[in-house]
Amino acid sequence: MSNQSKIFFYGAISVDGYLAREDHSLDWLIGTEGEESTGYQEFYDSIDIIVMGRKTYEQIQILSPDEFPYSGKECYVFSRTMYGSNENVTFINEDVVEFTRTLKSQEGKRIWLVGGGEVLDPILKEKMVDEFIIQIAPSIIGRGIPLFMPGDHENRLKLLDVRRYKQFAEMHYETIR
Repeated sequence: MSNQSKIFFYGAISVDGYLAREDHSLDWLIGTEGEESTGYQEFYDSIDIIVMGRKTYEQIQILSPDEFPYSGKECYVFSRTMYGSNENVTFINEDVVEFTRTLKSQEGKRIWLVGGGEVLDPILKEKMVDEFIIQIAPSIIGRGIPLFMPGDHENRLKLLDVRRYKQFAEMHYETIR
């Protein structure tokens, strides 16, 4: 059996499928009863590599200005405008799919795709995400940044688990290959 790395999407969305408001605000999510009791820490501790887009990275900088929440982890940020690296991240200026495919070819790593949209979409089209852990918060926000961009990328999933964390419902899926 292959010990190829696995890519995970782990994140929270509104009931109507949005990751954030159009201005990237998470006000509808923060303070929701149950956010402190989710399985986040256990999941985070199991992760080796984190990948995200520049917009997600910039939002993290705003939300956590004093301390990068993923320090100590191997962290990559896809960007067309930021280059090099800093003490927390390495900026990647190459194709999202090809770079992620290289990461996935490493043996036994667990890769967390943080955020969604522009980074998640091409990876979904290539059917590279192995598991989705999606928490649904009890809010309908009407519009914002969708978790899944409209497009031609069908991924069949198998439900592995459903959990409740007070006001959050968490669904854990595995991609069917």
